[in-house]
Amino acid sequence: MSKQRDYVLRTIEERRVKFVRLWFTDVAGALKSVALSPAEVEAAFTEGIGFDGSAIEGLTRAYESDLIAIPDPSTFKLLPWRGETEPTASMFCDIHTPNGEPSVADPRNVLKRTLESAADMGFKFFTHPEIEFYLFKSKEFGPDGPIPVDRAGYFDNVPGGTAHDFRRESVNMLEELGISVEFSHHEAGPGQNEIDLRYADALTTADNIMMFRSVVKEVAIAQGVHATFMPKPLAGQPGSGMHTHLSLFEGDTNAFFDPSAKYQMSVTARRFVAGLLKHAPEITAVTNQYVNSYKRLWGGDEAPSFVSWGHNNRSALVRVPLYKPGKGNAARIEYRAMDTAVNPYLGFSVLLAAGLKGIREEYELPPEAEENIWELSQGERRVMGFDPLPQSLEHALAVMERSELVAETLGEQVFAYLLRDSRQEVEAYRRQVTQFELKTMLDTI
Repeated sequence: MSKQRDYVLRTIEERRVKFVRLWFTDVAGALKSVALSPAEVEAAFTEGIGFDGSAIEGLTRAYESDLIAIPDPSTFKLLPWRGETEPTASMFCDIHTPNGEPSVADPRNVLKRTLESAADMGFKFFTHPEIEFYLFKSKEFGPDGPIPVDRAGYFDNVPGGTAHDFRRESVNMLEELGISVEFSHHEAGPGQNEIDLRYADALTTADNIMMFRSVVKEVAIAQGVHATFMPKPLAGQPGSGMHTHLSLFEGDTNAFFDPSAKYQMSVTARRFVAGLLKHAPEITAVTNQYVNSYKRLWGGDEAPSFVSWGHNNRSALVRVPLYKPGKGNAARIEYRAMDTAVNPYLGFSVLLAAGLKGIREEYELPPEAEENIWELSQGERRVMGFDPLPQSLEHALAVMERSELVAETLGEQVFAYLLRDSRQEVEAYRRQVTQFELKTMLDTI
C-alpha cells in the first residue's frame, strides 16, 4: 500500500473520523458526493465505489451505466466546518469503468489526458485563479433583485462588515485545508468579493476550486448569508470572472520566460498566446458555459469581449503582466474571459489544448493591443483585427460545434453532452418572458 494511503488510513483512525466524503464532478461542474464509513475506505482504494453513472449529468448512457469512483489519497482533507464532534474528511475521485479503464466522460480524466499531452511535449502546466463571487443577504429578492450584504466597492475597507468577516473566515478555512491563498479583497460590485489562490499544477488547482466553492457556501450558511458564483447576478453591476494566470514549466525552468525578448516573452509563450487567441471563440462555450455568462462578457464593466492581447492591458482578452526583476519563474499570461461558474477541469483542458496547438503548429502572435479596446469604435476594432467573442451561448455553441480542437480535447461523449445540454438551456431561456419585457411592453404595446 502506498504511503499516501497509509497516511489517510492512519489519520482517519487517529482523528476518529466518522465519515469520509468521496467527491467528483459531473460534466456541468456540479460537485457530487457519497459518504463512506471509515471501515470502508481501505477497500474503496482498491475496489472503488460502484454507482449508476447514467443518473449523473453527462457521465454515461443508460445501457452502460455502471461506473466506479476510486478515491485519490493525495486529495485527502479534513473538513474544518464539520468540527470535532463528528470529524469528516473528503477525497476527490477518479471515475473508472467496470473493466478498470478511466471513464472518458470524467472531467478530471479529461484534464489528466490534456496534461499528459503537455507532458509528452516536455511541459508541466500551472494555474493561478482569481475567484470572484457575490454575497447577498438571503436568497429572497427585493424589488431590484437579490440584496447585497453591503454597498462597498473595489478594495474598500468595511470595518466590522459582513464581507470582511466572511473573507477572513473563508481564508482561515482554506488555509486549514492546505489551500494557499495569495490575497483577498472586496471587488467592484456591491457585495462582491475576490479571493485569489496561489499557483499550483492545474489538476491541484481544479480540485482546489471545487473545494473553494464548498468552503464559500459553507461559510455563507454559517453566517446567514447567501453566496453565489453566478456570472452576472446583478444588472448594471460587474459580473464575477475567474481571471486565470497560466504558465508552462520545463523541469524547474519557466518556459514562458526569455530575459532577452520583448516583455521577456519566450517564443513558447508567444505561440501559446497565439493559440489562445486563435481558438478563443471555439472554447468560449466551455469557459463560459451558461446563458448568464454572456451577460457578463457583454455587459460592460471591464469584461473582455474581444480577441486581443496586450502587455499589462486589462481591456485585452489575454494580458501579459509585469514581472518583478529577477523573478523569471513568475512569468505567466492571464486569460480573462473565464467566469466562476466554469467546470475548472474542462476549462483548464481547453485553455491548455489551445496553447499547446499554438506551440506545435508555430502560430504567429498578432500585434498587441496598446489601446483601451473598450473605448474604440466598432469600426476601429474591426480594422485592428480585434474580433468579438461569441455574444450568446447559442452563438458560442455554433462555433464550438465546428471545432476539432474542442472535440478532440473533451472527447466525443463530453463534447456531445455539452452541446445537447447547453442547447436545452438556450431553448428553455428563449421561452421565458422576462421582467424587462413586461416592464417595457405590457403598458405600451
